[in-house]
Amino acid sequence: MKTQLSSLDVLRTRTDCLVVGVRESAQQPPSTRKVEKASKGLIASLIRSGDIDGRPGSTLLVPSPGGIQAKRLLLVGVGDKPDIDDFASAALAGARRLCATRSVSAVVALTEIAVTGADLITRARVVTQAIQEASYRFNRLKTAKGKEAARRQCSVTRVSLLASTGQNDAAVRAGIHEASAIANGVALAKDLGNLPGNLCTPSYLASQARKLARSHKLKVDILDEAKMKALGMGALLSVSRGSREPARLIVMEYQGGRRTDPPVALVGKGLTFDAGGISLKPAAAMDEMKYDMCGGASVFGAMVAAAELKLKLNVVGIVPSSENLPDGAANRPGDIVTSMSGKTIEILNTDAEGRLILCDALTYAERYKPAVIIDIATLTGACVVALGHPATGLFSPDDDLAEELLACGESARDRAWRMPVWDEYQKQLDSPFADMANIGGRTAGAVTAACFLARFTKNMTWAHLDIAGTAWHSGAKKGATGRPVPMLSRFLINRAAR
Repeated sequence: MKTQLSSLDVLRTRTDCLVVGVRESAQQPPSTRKVEKASKGLIASLIRSGDIDGRPGSTLLVPSPGGIQAKRLLLVGVGDKPDIDDFASAALAGARRLCATRSVSAVVALTEIAVTGADLITRARVVTQAIQEASYRFNRLKTAKGKEAARRQCSVTRVSLLASTGQNDAAVRAGIHEASAIANGVALAKDLGNLPGNLCTPSYLASQARKLARSHKLKVDILDEAKMKALGMGALLSVSRGSREPARLIVMEYQGGRRTDPPVALVGKGLTFDAGGISLKPAAAMDEMKYDMCGGASVFGAMVAAAELKLKLNVVGIVPSSENLPDGAANRPGDIVTSMSGKTIEILNTDAEGRLILCDALTYAERYKPAVIIDIATLTGACVVALGHPATGLFSPDDDLAEELLACGESARDRAWRMPVWDEYQKQLDSPFADMANIGGRTAGAVTAACFLARFTKNMTWAHLDIAGTAWHSGAKKGATGRPVPMLSRFLINRAAR
């Protein structure tokens, strides 16, 4: 989809759909007033009749409106004094209604709405990402063709965001480009997450990384099981023993900074299917365990955003990838494995496998001497119990890094909430037979999982993002969310701007 800034005349422009904002009782925005006058009071009459009330997120589509050249007029309620949350809700509602039409082109005037705490650049970003979000479809495995296939797709391909020409146009265009790059990263993360486990295997993820090497000029290295064994990655390899699919350690490097600049390291859990191993998961909703690689998918997405934005920053993305299945060769409760760091781990629950593949990847990442290292994982159901689905769990012993990530989440509308990773919890991981156990008991499960990873990051500035509650939706609208690509992208953008 192509999104651009424009100063078109809303009355004369020929487009499939014109999108304007409607307030509840305050004076209408400039474009809305123009349409109201040209249509001889159409909008006011629709408000009086109750067809649209101007509340944030309300919408009304008017076909063949009089007085303007657009084929359709889409009215979107924005409220009288919207804040950024109201505006984002309105933009997404309008984008979804737009994508439900058969419009190919659209002119969107929502960027002219005054929003508390959001300048024009921010508004342009929000609208751009809303349209990209609303237009996303995952239909690649459906066999429908012709009209039925077209009905399932969003047909919008060209969007003009309305803004008067001025000195900040270049900055607004840069904001649109930024939002588009992030949306592309989100879409890739969703695509990878939504693929079933029989297609999206560790080898498939490796092949996608090689494609990115060509399309986005990344340096990619794929470590097979022989190389990982030579490095002593006993924790990671113990997880893949129960699967016929070989594990892969995927390393992607983007170099936009100076060669000597320490990189930002992103490490994403890439469990392409997690049945729990010998500690088998319940059957209900086990199909959703294809989403256990969404941490790895978010690393792919963030790498795409960084490359498309040509950020002046070095980034290394590492995705340890495996399956976790029951088999005669699989990990058994009570087994002890040796990690790449040399630390031994007693496996008390084979379903706590994500931390086993991450700990070796974190140790491997240390060779890059990163400025910061952030791991992203659908790690614990306990985090979902604690925070539900709105917020990602953020764990870090470094206050500055934690505050930086929280601020990025707020800015990107991809929020996180800080959780403790105190030493007092470490004793729950004590084992009488090994250096540590892989679980810490029933209490504070998300915290003890983070404490486990903290043992492998002593020499690094580190944060852990538990996205078990935010990586995908369940139910009728089942699907990957692409989170936390927006937060990670904002973090990289801010770091590059230093």
